[in-house]
Amino acid sequence: MSERSVSKQQQGKRWYDVLAPEQFDRRELGETPAEEPEDVLGRTIETTLADISDDASENNTKLTFKINDVGSDAAYTEWIKHELTRDYLRSLVRRGASKIEAYVTVLTTDDYRLQVQPVAFTTKKADSSQEQAIRRVMIDLVEEAADERTFEGMVDSIVEGRLSSAIYGEAKDIYPLRRVEIQKATLEARPEEVAEEEETSVDVDAEDVEVEGEAE
Repeated sequence: MSERSVSKQQQGKRWYDVLAPEQFDRRELGETPAEEPEDVLGRTIETTLADISDDASENNTKLTFKINDVGSDAAYTEWIKHELTRDYLRSLVRRGASKIEAYVTVLTTDDYRLQVQPVAFTTKKADSSQEQAIRRVMIDLVEEAADERTFEGMVDSIVEGRLSSAIYGEAKDIYPLRRVEIQKATLEARPEEVAEEEETSVDVDAEDVEVEGEAE
């Protein structure tokens, strides 16, 4: 499509500055055009931690934000995903060593549900019992972190590397580790969605009890 066609399409549209959440200092993520403010809601934008933190070494971490509120000339976002690049993860793999992964779904203290995927890389090949023990540590520490933190605190712990450092500190006593990372973390449900799911589950359980009672 020519620049003239694009310009013609966007005539009459307003441009909104897309801003990161407050915990990321409202850094500007980009711009997006729309005819109506509600057209902006739900759009996603991907950036790197390097762009937000001005630290080039964080270029391997991708962050995805979703627009959930719109002002007169700004669109506000929420964090929805943290993910390491495939190239970076591939660079951590070594022949003759173990790669240990876990998939943990947790609920924060303010009822946000996240899936967190830690990964550990050993210096040499660990046996199956050692791999299981390291995986158990990863799961336990992710669950403990969520039990003690709000959504914002959990995201900070993941993005800033504190959670992966805690896992490394405890799991290295099981078998020597070269690296621990949170390879991916995703927002699965917000508090209102979690509450709605719980209400639906209670309704279904009540129906089951009623049916069982009738059967008797």
